[in-house]
Amino acid sequence: MDHYYWFALKSVPQVGNVTFLRLLAHFGSPERALKATAAELAQVKGLGPAARESLSAFNWRPAADRECERLAACGAGVVDILSERYPKPLMEIPDPPPFLFVTGELKGSEPAVALVGSRRATQYGLCTATRLARDLSRCQVAVVSGMARGIDTAAHWGAVKGGGRSIAVLGCGIDVVYPPENQALFEAVAATGALISEFPLGTEPLAENFPRRNRIISAISRGVVVEAGEKSGSLITARFALEQGREVFAVPGNVTLSGSRGANGLIKEGAKLVERVEDILEELRLPCPDADPERPPEFSLTPREAELYVLLCRGALQIDEIIVQSALTPGEVSATLLSLELKGAIVQLPGKHFSVT
Repeated sequence: MDHYYWFALKSVPQVGNVTFLRLLAHFGSPERALKATAAELAQVKGLGPAARESLSAFNWRPAADRECERLAACGAGVVDILSERYPKPLMEIPDPPPFLFVTGELKGSEPAVALVGSRRATQYGLCTATRLARDLSRCQVAVVSGMARGIDTAAHWGAVKGGGRSIAVLGCGIDVVYPPENQALFEAVAATGALISEFPLGTEPLAENFPRRNRIISAISRGVVVEAGEKSGSLITARFALEQGREVFAVPGNVTLSGSRGANGLIKEGAKLVERVEDILEELRLPCPDADPERPPEFSLTPREAELYVLLCRGALQIDEIIVQSALTPGEVSATLLSLELKGAIVQLPGKHFSVT
């Protein structure tokens, strides 16, 4: 029942990820937001009439009860945005999930690289993905992918066989095994890494879920390696990676095959060509085999800290800009920034500008 009210608030129509975070920052907890009066809701900056009406009228208890029952049945856990285990790079995107369902161990900070590609991969592509994932895992770099058939499956197995961590970002509920033939892979990834999903338990693998899933794959990774055809969904992940400021790599393919056009096209547009794991490690300045000594510390966040941290993840801001863009008073902003500095989460720059570390 620890996240009962988190499930409840997420179930309310008109409350998306951005609104959820704003309510969390204003009220301090999902429970307080759900029990707020109409007058109190009217004080939340940026909360429109439709959302206020929905919060007042919607019966969220059945959805929250159902989610708690399913969670207990499947044995998964929940990592919310205030937790030290919530991936801090995920807070850089415009709409970070308020919480993630997790099976296995999720870390707030670790070097990670995504490997994604076609479901109808060539033998060359499968072998290359397995080899790169194995070598990355041996260098203590987590391998992120989407658990789909083809390249994704090869990448996860490569990381498992390399003795390292793999993170599978699902386009369905964490209690749904998809594709079904990957049951053993689900168990292997959960045992050494993590399965994660932002979707409610029991969510089927609908087509519209996968583009949303892809933005998380790229967000939690320092770089994205693509091996795909010109119409592959993996190119969506590459686009998200570029928008999020991540490095994009591509495995070159046979120029006579249509299945190579996606990756080869990315190389033409400036993606880094990958032949071996060293190409990735050198570009991202990741050491091997030792862990990165400059890796930032993990830290937990209060609701107010989470709101400001998300703002600063999008770029350095001057304190007056932070006050304007947040739901906090000047005094609250100053105190929250100081707290974030003490945790090592942000650093103050000249001119009262602040940036994430």
